[in-house]
Amino acid sequence: MRKQSCALVRVSDNIAATKNEKCRQAGGWSGEWMPKETRSGAAYALGAFILWGLNPLYFKAVDTLPVLEVLAHRVLWSVVFLALILSFARRWNVLRVALRNPKTIYMLLLSTVFISVNWFFFIWAVAQDRVLETSLGYYINPLVNVLLGMLFLRERLSRWQGVAVGLAAIGVLNLAVQSGSMPWVSLLLAFTFGIYGLLRKTIKVESVDGLFVETVMVLPLALGYLVYQGMIGQGSLGSIDLKTDLLLVAAGLVTAMPLIWFTSGARRLNYSTIGLFQYLAPSIQFVLAVMVFGEAFTSAHVVTFGCIWTALVIYSAQSWMIARRRASTPA
Repeated sequence: MRKQSCALVRVSDNIAATKNEKCRQAGGWSGEWMPKETRSGAAYALGAFILWGLNPLYFKAVDTLPVLEVLAHRVLWSVVFLALILSFARRWNVLRVALRNPKTIYMLLLSTVFISVNWFFFIWAVAQDRVLETSLGYYINPLVNVLLGMLFLRERLSRWQGVAVGLAAIGVLNLAVQSGSMPWVSLLLAFTFGIYGLLRKTIKVESVDGLFVETVMVLPLALGYLVYQGMIGQGSLGSIDLKTDLLLVAAGLVTAMPLIWFTSGARRLNYSTIGLFQYLAPSIQFVLAVMVFGEAFTSAHVVTFGCIWTALVIYSAQSWMIARRRASTPA
C-alpha cells in the first residue's frame, strides 16, 4: 500500500512538473503554477518598461538645455554608472574576452551609431512637444522588427504578420496624407531602434556590457562637446542650480537602470512574454502626451493609432499561439 502511495505521489509530481514546464515554455503562468523565479522576472520586466515609458518626464525636466548637451551628459554618466555596475559584477574579464574579436568591435561601432541617433531624436522630440510621435514610433517598432527579420535574417513572414505590417503601413500613410507630411520622427525612432536591435542580436555580448562599450565609443565626442561648452561659458553643469546638476548626473541612472531590469527579466521569462510587456512603454508615453503634456490627438491620430493597435493585437495573438504550439509539441 505504501509503495502504491509513493508511486502515486511520484506520478503526481511528474504531472505537476510537466505542467509547470509547459506553462513556462508557453510564457504564461496562473495562480499556484507561477514560481518565484517567474514572478521576479515579471516584476523586473514590468519595472523596466514602466521606466522606459516614463522617460519623457525626465527629458521634459531638462528640455530647456541644448539637446546635444543632454545627450553628451547621458553618454558621460552612463559610462560612469555602467563602469560601477561592471566592477560590482566583476565582469571586466568577460568583457575583455568578448572584445578580442575584431568583428564584435566593428558591430558595436555600428550599433553605437544607431543608438546615438535614436537617443538624440528622442530627446529632441520630447523637447519639441512631440511625445505622441515617439509613442507611435515604439508601437511601430515590433512590426519593423518583423520586416527587418524578413529582409536581413531571411525569416518568413506569415500571412497574419503580413496583415499586421500592412495595417501599420496604412496607419502611417493615413497620418502622412491627413497631416501633409510623413511622421518621420516615429519612423526614424522605429527603424533606428529596430536596426540597433538587429545588430545587437548578432553580437555575442551581454546587454549591459555592450551598452558600456557603445557609450565609451562615443564618449570622446561627448567629452569634447562638454569641454567646448564649458570653455565658451555655455555649459550647464555647475552653472545653473543644484537641481539641474542632479538631473544631468541622473541621466546615467535613467539610461542604465531599465536596461539592467530588462536583462534580469528576460533571463527569467519566455521571450514571447517579454514581447507582450514591450507595449507598456509606448502606452505610458501615449498617456503622458495626451493627458499630461496636452498634445493634440486628432481624428487622423485616431485612425492611425487604431490601425497600429489592431496590427499589434494580430501580431501578439499569433506570436502567443506559435509559442503555445511549440510548447505543446514533444521535444
